[in-house]
Amino acid sequence: MRLFNRFTLHTPESVELEFTLAGIGNRAYALLIDYIILGLILILFLIGVVIFNSLFLETIAKLLGSTNGLELWLIAVQALIGFFIYVGYFVFFETAWSGQTPGKRYVKIRVIRDDGRPVRLPQSTLRALLRPFDDLFFIGVFLIVFNQREKRLGDLVGGTLVIQEEQPVKSAALKVSTPARFLAKKLLIEADISSLLPEDFAVIREYLQRREAMIPNARNDLSKQLASQVKQIISLEKLPTKVDANVFLEAVYHAYQQQFDN
Repeated sequence: MRLFNRFTLHTPESVELEFTLAGIGNRAYALLIDYIILGLILILFLIGVVIFNSLFLETIAKLLGSTNGLELWLIAVQALIGFFIYVGYFVFFETAWSGQTPGKRYVKIRVIRDDGRPVRLPQSTLRALLRPFDDLFFIGVFLIVFNQREKRLGDLVGGTLVIQEEQPVKSAALKVSTPARFLAKKLLIEADISSLLPEDFAVIREYLQRREAMIPNARNDLSKQLASQVKQIISLEKLPTKVDANVFLEAVYHAYQQQFDN
Protein backbone atom coordinates (compact mmCIF):
# COMPACT_ATOMS: atom_id res chain seq x y z
CA MET A 1 0.00 0.00 0.00
CA ARG A 2 1.25 3.46 -0.82
CA LEU A 3 0.10 6.10 1.65
CA PHE A 4 2.93 8.62 1.54
CA ASN A 5 4.98 9.53 -1.53
CA ARG A 6 8.41 8.89 -0.10
CA PHE A 7 11.77 8.81 -1.81
CA THR A 8 15.33 8.09 -0.79
CA LEU A 9 18.12 10.51 -1.55
CA HIS A 10 21.79 9.56 -1.71
CA THR A 11 23.97 12.55 -0.88
CA PRO A 12 27.50 13.11 -2.27
CA GLU A 13 28.77 12.05 1.17
CA SER A 14 27.12 8.61 0.65
CA VAL A 15 24.51 9.35 3.29
CA GLU A 16 21.04 7.94 2.64
CA LEU A 17 18.17 10.31 3.47
CA GLU A 18 14.47 9.49 3.25
CA PHE A 19 11.89 12.23 2.70
CA THR A 20 8.12 12.44 2.35
CA LEU A 21 6.96 14.75 -0.44
CA ALA A 22 4.55 17.47 0.64
CA GLY A 23 1.74 16.61 -1.78
CA ILE A 24 -0.35 18.98 -3.87
CA GLY A 25 -3.00 19.41 -1.15
CA ASN A 26 -0.56 20.64 1.50
CA ARG A 27 1.21 22.87 -1.01
CA ALA A 28 -2.05 24.45 -2.17
CA TYR A 29 -3.13 25.06 1.44
CA ALA A 30 0.22 26.69 2.29
CA LEU A 31 0.06 28.85 -0.86
CA LEU A 32 -3.46 30.00 0.00
CA ILE A 33 -2.25 31.18 3.41
CA ASP A 34 0.74 32.93 1.84
CA TYR A 35 -1.42 34.63 -0.77
CA ILE A 36 -3.80 35.92 1.92
CA ILE A 37 -0.86 37.43 3.84
CA LEU A 38 0.75 38.73 0.64
CA GLY A 39 -2.59 40.16 -0.49
CA LEU A 40 -2.90 42.16 2.74
CA ILE A 41 0.65 43.48 2.27
CA LEU A 42 -0.09 44.52 -1.32
CA ILE A 43 -3.35 46.19 -0.30
CA LEU A 44 -1.46 48.30 2.24
CA PHE A 45 1.10 49.09 -0.46
CA LEU A 46 -1.64 50.19 -2.90
CA ILE A 47 -3.23 52.40 -0.27
CA GLY A 48 0.15 54.01 0.31
CA VAL A 49 0.62 54.41 -3.47
CA VAL A 50 -2.71 56.16 -3.88
CA ILE A 51 -1.99 58.57 -1.03
CA PHE A 52 1.56 59.24 -2.23
CA ASN A 53 0.54 59.80 -5.86
CA SER A 54 -2.21 62.19 -4.88
CA LEU A 55 0.04 64.33 -2.70
CA PHE A 56 3.12 64.09 -4.94
CA LEU A 57 1.37 64.89 -8.23
CA GLU A 58 -0.57 67.72 -6.62
CA THR A 59 2.68 69.22 -5.35
CA ILE A 60 4.39 68.83 -8.75
CA ALA A 61 1.42 70.39 -10.52
CA LYS A 62 1.57 73.42 -8.22
CA LEU A 63 5.30 73.86 -8.69
CA LEU A 64 5.57 73.18 -12.43
CA GLY A 65 2.02 73.74 -13.57
CA SER A 66 1.94 70.33 -15.26
CA THR A 67 2.92 66.74 -14.45
CA ASN A 68 4.09 66.10 -18.07
CA GLY A 69 3.31 62.38 -18.13
CA LEU A 70 4.82 61.81 -14.69
CA GLU A 71 1.82 59.63 -13.82
CA LEU A 72 2.95 56.92 -16.26
CA TRP A 73 6.44 56.88 -14.82
CA LEU A 74 5.07 56.60 -11.30
CA ILE A 75 2.77 53.74 -12.28
CA ALA A 76 5.64 51.88 -13.97
CA VAL A 77 7.99 52.31 -11.00
CA GLN A 78 5.30 51.37 -8.48
CA ALA A 79 4.27 48.31 -10.50
CA LEU A 80 7.91 47.21 -10.46
CA ILE A 81 8.04 47.72 -6.70
CA GLY A 82 4.86 45.68 -6.35
CA PHE A 83 6.44 42.83 -8.31
CA PHE A 84 9.53 43.00 -6.09
CA ILE A 85 7.27 42.74 -3.03
CA TYR A 86 5.56 39.69 -4.55
CA VAL A 87 8.86 37.96 -5.34
CA GLY A 88 10.60 39.24 -2.23
CA TYR A 89 7.97 37.77 0.09
CA PHE A 90 8.82 34.20 -0.95
CA VAL A 91 12.55 34.82 -1.34
CA PHE A 92 12.88 36.48 2.07
CA PHE A 93 10.98 33.89 4.08
CA GLU A 94 12.31 30.79 2.31
CA THR A 95 15.87 32.05 2.75
CA ALA A 96 15.49 33.32 6.32
CA TRP A 97 13.29 30.47 7.57
CA SER A 98 15.19 27.55 6.01
CA GLY A 99 12.77 26.87 3.16
CA GLN A 100 9.56 27.93 4.85
CA THR A 101 7.10 30.77 4.35
CA PRO A 102 4.39 31.54 6.93
CA GLY A 103 2.04 29.26 4.98
CA LYS A 104 4.56 26.43 4.73
CA ARG A 105 5.42 26.74 8.42
CA TYR A 106 1.75 26.49 9.38
CA VAL A 107 1.18 23.44 7.16
CA LYS A 108 4.55 21.96 8.22
CA ILE A 109 6.19 21.61 4.82
CA ARG A 110 9.59 22.86 3.67
CA VAL A 111 11.64 23.54 0.53
CA ILE A 112 15.01 21.82 0.23
CA ARG A 113 17.56 21.43 -2.54
CA ASP A 114 17.77 18.27 -4.63
CA ASP A 115 20.82 17.17 -2.64
CA GLY A 116 18.94 17.45 0.66
CA ARG A 117 20.65 20.65 1.76
CA PRO A 118 18.78 23.80 2.88
CA VAL A 119 17.50 26.10 0.14
CA ARG A 120 19.57 29.24 -0.49
CA LEU A 121 19.01 32.64 -2.15
CA PRO A 122 19.60 31.53 -5.79
CA GLN A 123 17.16 28.61 -5.58
CA SER A 124 14.52 30.60 -3.72
CA THR A 125 14.79 33.48 -6.21
CA LEU A 126 14.34 31.18 -9.21
CA ARG A 127 11.30 29.58 -7.58
CA ALA A 128 9.73 32.96 -6.85
CA LEU A 129 10.40 34.41 -10.31
CA LEU A 130 8.82 31.38 -12.00
CA ARG A 131 5.82 31.23 -9.66
CA PRO A 132 3.64 33.46 -11.92
CA PHE A 133 4.21 30.99 -14.79
CA ASP A 134 3.29 28.08 -12.51
CA ASP A 135 0.11 29.83 -11.43
CA LEU A 136 -0.83 30.75 -15.00
CA PHE A 137 -3.37 28.23 -16.34
CA PHE A 138 -2.43 25.89 -13.44
CA ILE A 139 0.82 24.86 -15.12
CA GLY A 140 2.36 24.17 -11.71
CA VAL A 141 -0.51 21.88 -10.71
CA PHE A 142 -0.17 19.91 -13.95
CA LEU A 143 3.58 19.46 -13.46
CA ILE A 144 3.24 18.44 -9.80
CA VAL A 145 0.64 15.79 -10.59
CA PHE A 146 2.62 14.20 -13.41
CA ASN A 147 6.12 14.57 -11.96
CA GLN A 148 7.44 11.71 -9.87
CA ARG A 149 8.96 14.11 -7.35
CA GLU A 150 6.00 16.51 -7.50
CA LYS A 151 8.00 19.42 -8.93
CA ARG A 152 6.52 22.54 -10.44
CA LEU A 153 8.44 24.61 -12.98
CA GLY A 154 10.18 26.64 -10.27
CA ASP A 155 11.37 23.44 -8.60
CA LEU A 156 12.62 21.96 -11.87
CA VAL A 157 14.66 25.05 -12.72
CA GLY A 158 15.75 25.83 -9.17
CA GLY A 159 16.66 22.25 -8.32
CA THR A 160 14.40 22.06 -5.27
CA LEU A 161 11.87 19.76 -3.61
CA VAL A 162 8.99 20.45 -1.25
CA ILE A 163 8.82 17.93 1.59
CA GLN A 164 6.83 17.35 4.73
CA GLU A 165 8.61 18.47 7.85
CA GLU A 166 9.47 15.32 9.75
CA GLN A 167 7.79 15.13 13.13
CA PRO A 168 9.41 13.27 15.98
CA VAL A 169 7.55 10.00 16.52
CA LYS A 170 7.46 8.34 19.92
CA SER A 171 8.65 4.78 19.95
CA ALA A 172 6.08 3.79 22.56
CA ALA A 173 3.05 1.79 21.50
CA LEU A 174 0.16 3.78 20.08
CA LYS A 175 -2.86 4.43 22.25
CA VAL A 176 -5.85 2.51 20.97
CA SER A 177 -9.33 3.76 21.82
CA THR A 178 -11.82 1.58 23.68
CA PRO A 179 -14.18 1.20 20.66
CA ALA A 180 -11.19 0.09 18.58
CA ARG A 181 -10.26 -2.58 21.17
CA PHE A 182 -13.76 -4.05 21.05
CA LEU A 183 -13.74 -3.97 17.23
CA ALA A 184 -10.31 -5.64 17.17
CA LYS A 185 -11.74 -8.69 18.96
CA LYS A 186 -14.43 -8.93 16.32
CA LEU A 187 -11.92 -8.57 13.49
CA LEU A 188 -9.82 -11.43 14.85
CA ILE A 189 -12.87 -13.67 14.38
CA GLU A 190 -14.48 -12.30 11.20
CA ALA A 191 -11.49 -11.01 9.19
CA ASP A 192 -8.26 -12.54 7.90
CA ILE A 193 -5.81 -10.36 9.81
CA SER A 194 -2.97 -12.77 8.95
CA SER A 195 -3.20 -11.56 5.33
CA LEU A 196 -1.63 -8.28 6.38
CA LEU A 197 2.03 -8.18 5.41
CA PRO A 198 4.58 -6.45 7.69
CA GLU A 199 4.85 -3.57 5.22
CA ASP A 200 1.05 -3.17 5.26
CA PHE A 201 1.10 -2.99 9.04
CA ALA A 202 3.96 -0.47 8.85
CA VAL A 203 1.86 1.82 6.64
CA ILE A 204 -1.08 1.65 9.07
CA ARG A 205 1.22 2.37 12.01
CA GLU A 206 2.87 5.28 10.18
CA TYR A 207 -0.50 6.82 9.39
CA LEU A 208 -1.69 6.48 13.00
CA GLN A 209 1.53 8.06 14.24
CA ARG A 210 1.38 10.98 11.81
CA ARG A 211 -2.34 11.69 11.63
CA GLU A 212 -2.35 14.40 14.33
CA ALA A 213 0.08 16.47 12.25
CA MET A 214 -2.13 16.26 9.14
CA ILE A 215 -4.67 18.76 7.89
CA PRO A 216 -8.16 17.54 8.98
CA ASN A 217 -9.46 17.19 5.41
CA ALA A 218 -6.34 15.33 4.28
CA ARG A 219 -6.51 13.09 7.36
CA ASN A 220 -10.15 12.27 6.67
CA ASP A 221 -9.50 11.41 3.00
CA LEU A 222 -6.40 9.35 3.73
CA SER A 223 -8.05 7.38 6.54
CA LYS A 224 -10.98 6.42 4.28
CA GLN A 225 -8.67 5.47 1.41
CA LEU A 226 -6.44 3.39 3.65
CA ALA A 227 -9.41 1.74 5.41
CA SER A 228 -10.84 0.72 2.04
CA GLN A 229 -7.52 -0.86 1.00
CA VAL A 230 -7.15 -2.69 4.32
CA LYS A 231 -10.71 -4.05 4.08
CA GLN A 232 -9.84 -5.74 0.80
CA ILE A 233 -6.60 -7.20 2.15
CA ILE A 234 -8.19 -8.76 5.25
CA SER A 235 -11.21 -9.99 3.23
CA LEU A 236 -13.73 -8.08 5.29
CA GLU A 237 -16.88 -7.94 3.22
CA LYS A 238 -18.86 -5.57 5.39
CA LEU A 239 -17.61 -2.98 7.86
CA PRO A 240 -19.86 -2.51 10.92
CA THR A 241 -22.12 0.51 10.52
CA LYS A 242 -21.15 3.87 11.96
CA VAL A 243 -17.52 2.86 12.43
CA ASP A 244 -15.11 5.73 11.84
CA ALA A 245 -12.21 4.97 9.49
CA ASN A 246 -9.69 5.97 12.15
CA VAL A 247 -11.27 3.63 14.72
CA PHE A 248 -11.22 0.84 12.14
CA LEU A 249 -7.51 1.38 11.42
CA GLU A 250 -6.76 1.43 15.17
CA ALA A 251 -8.67 -1.84 15.50
CA VAL A 252 -6.72 -3.45 12.66
CA TYR A 253 -3.46 -2.22 14.22
CA HIS A 254 -4.45 -3.69 17.59
CA ALA A 255 -5.75 -6.95 16.10
CA TYR A 256 -2.51 -7.44 14.16
CA GLN A 257 -0.53 -7.12 17.38
CA GLN A 258 -2.92 -9.35 19.29
CA GLN A 259 -2.54 -12.25 16.86
CA PHE A 260 1.17 -12.46 17.73
CA ASP A 261 0.62 -12.02 21.46
CA ASN A 262 -1.83 -14.91 21.66
